[in-house]
Amino acid sequence: MINDLSIFKEYDIRGVYPTSINENVAYIIGKGYGSYIRQKYNQSCCIVSHDNRLSSDSLSSSLIKGILESGCNVIDYGLTTTPMHYYGRYLNNMLGIMITASHNPKDDNGFKFSFDMLANARGQMIVDFKNYILAGQFLSGNGILQQNDITDKYLQYLKAGIKLGSHKRKVIIDCGNGTTSIIARKVHEMFNLNFEIIFGESDGNFPNHHPDPCVESNLKALKQKVLQEKADMGIAYDGDGDRVGIIDDKGNYIPTDIYMILIIRSIINNIKNKSFLFDVKCSKALEDEITRLGGTPICYRTGASYTQARTKELGLAFGGEFSGHVYFRDKVADMGSGIYAGLRLLEILSNTSDSLSELTSDIPKYFATEEIKIPTDNQIKFQVVEKVKAFCQSLNYSLNTIDGVRINFTNGWGLVRASNTGPNITLRCESTDEKSMKNLQNWLEKLVHTHKKELEKELKK
Repeated sequence: MINDLSIFKEYDIRGVYPTSINENVAYIIGKGYGSYIRQKYNQSCCIVSHDNRLSSDSLSSSLIKGILESGCNVIDYGLTTTPMHYYGRYLNNMLGIMITASHNPKDDNGFKFSFDMLANARGQMIVDFKNYILAGQFLSGNGILQQNDITDKYLQYLKAGIKLGSHKRKVIIDCGNGTTSIIARKVHEMFNLNFEIIFGESDGNFPNHHPDPCVESNLKALKQKVLQEKADMGIAYDGDGDRVGIIDDKGNYIPTDIYMILIIRSIINNIKNKSFLFDVKCSKALEDEITRLGGTPICYRTGASYTQARTKELGLAFGGEFSGHVYFRDKVADMGSGIYAGLRLLEILSNTSDSLSELTSDIPKYFATEEIKIPTDNQIKFQVVEKVKAFCQSLNYSLNTIDGVRINFTNGWGLVRASNTGPNITLRCESTDEKSMKNLQNWLEKLVHTHKKELEKELKK
């Protein structure tokens, strides 16, 4: 029996171990998943992998037990990064479950699972699976367990997708004690690089910093090391290795949307489909640059499962989102890998004498807030966003409502959306000057808090 149904999120199953996610929940999820893919998708085998969180190995054992008892076979790749898991699925043309809580705090854990080969389950897929789990009408059987290792094949996949030029670069790599610790050294030893790894010991306690590379405060040590060693760049990964964060040669954080500009500049003349996908949190600088280069910008909703699936559906060579997920489909099969994303930027640097800071120096400067999280009860967070949307519609503002409300002005934009992974409303603003950005931020925060207070009063009645 699963008591806490809040673990079923928009993109995955996730919660705190051992209160909402534990071995019993893992067993039920496994029994349900094995039964579900047998009944609905006529699949007889799936892949299971897990990250380096302290609870992941135990949860994996219980999950696999449940899957096998549904009569579904399992290929267990054991401890892997999420992109390694994806590559195992790709090679076997098979569905699967990755046990991870990505960049969440160390006590969290969960399951990223798939029902198609586009991306992880998302939206209605997860709702349908939750209802199936609650019905409890599972199959029984004796599945066969096969244990395997994807490491060597994954290394060759990465090697095949990168061709470095003649400029040997120095890079500092921050594994954040996450799962990339098990493979980062082997990967970078394959290339003509001068590299140093920090926080490269696999430790699910994440003792040095929170494993989210797109929160700049987590990258203080990486910045210091880049400057101290006079490195060309720094690269950081999240807990399960599917997201990337970049530091330039001057110790500045390079947001993912700016990183995406560098990638698009490097590939646009070599691809036929010159459309590129990004999520609603990304800077207008990215949209402007795609248009300037003769491409077509596609603004889409946030969420790796959605953006990755849409990038593939549209046959795009490249796409990504502000959170550090990027998808390359121009040279090799996309695995949403933070390590590969870092290598692609090193590939660009290896073919020029320019520094990373010089490569970004001509990108138009917009002033933007970080992603602001406003704690909001899950019961009302979507209603708050709807109230904001209705207010903005009443004033005939230009809106993008594909994911929350993005309000467009002549000199900037503001975004209000309900988080799909926690009890928060997220807010982000951008403008051509700092004063306008702060004014927009203050206006939006007041608007959100006003509607939030109204709905909180109704909730207490």
